[in-house]
Amino acid sequence: MPTLHWEGQSLAVAPGQTALDALLGAGVSIPHSCRAGACQSCLLQATAGEIPPSSQQGLKPALIAQGYLLACLCRPEADLHLTAPGPGARVPALITKLTWLSDSVLQVHLTTSESLDHRPGQYLTLLRDDGLARSYSIAGQEIELHVRRIPGGAMSNWLADVEPGTPVTLQGPAGDCFYTPGDPHQPLLLAGAGTGLAPLYGILRDALRRDHQGPIWLYHGALNESGLYLTAELEALAATYPNFQYRPTLFHRDGPLPEVLSAAHPKLAGWRGFVCGDPQIVNILKKRLFLAGMASRAISADAFLPSTLK
Repeated sequence: MPTLHWEGQSLAVAPGQTALDALLGAGVSIPHSCRAGACQSCLLQATAGEIPPSSQQGLKPALIAQGYLLACLCRPEADLHLTAPGPGARVPALITKLTWLSDSVLQVHLTTSESLDHRPGQYLTLLRDDGLARSYSIAGQEIELHVRRIPGGAMSNWLADVEPGTPVTLQGPAGDCFYTPGDPHQPLLLAGAGTGLAPLYGILRDALRRDHQGPIWLYHGALNESGLYLTAELEALAATYPNFQYRPTLFHRDGPLPEVLSAAHPKLAGWRGFVCGDPQIVNILKKRLFLAGMASRAISADAFLPSTLK
């Protein structure tokens, strides 16, 4: 049975047990959220031992080279020495501005004391001083997050009440859902629901900033009018850029978002797509785009996995 070494403790790891569960079971407080390797909030560093390759899935090459791993994916097969992430993996930040974009969506602006190399559409993990961690997509060139306030949500309700100037820690960014220049005339299709708009809004503005010439369609779906936000800003962009079309869609008025897309864009060969939001709708949208002729490699997705914590 392999042994996990952590800050002077030696913990036996049961067959198939993850390092995260072993540490939590021993009373060690480790930031974590999705338990699926997506949010990367349970990042740890191995100082000795054999690292399971699967535990480094999705990490940047620089982090892999330094022995970082995701505790929720790490099932040790031999003794492993772990420690908390070093300064290079996380950066201190300040919450600088908080703005309600709707009754339930909060816009959070942050600044960092050191440069954070990110692209609009990627996601990062925000950590409180007590270790609570949640992942959010980046909605702009500056660090801008869209946080949906969830009843009973620990992080979203804390952010709703916090004061500007409050310090936090950021980890990341991660993800490959972002605009890449190189084919300025390629048609782009952006679709998502709820706060899935956050990465799409960032990708859209990045594409326009880089003078993308091809058609850009953005579909934002919601159950009702209260679920739509940034409508004035998006309508203003559509009025300014002739190649941009904004389509807010409502389930009760227009039908489900995948059906709307299929009807409006039956043929998508040669297009590039970005789909974001709830995993279920993201999977449906990816399938619809593929069936309409869009190459699978041309579809970028950001599925918002729910936290396993309250």
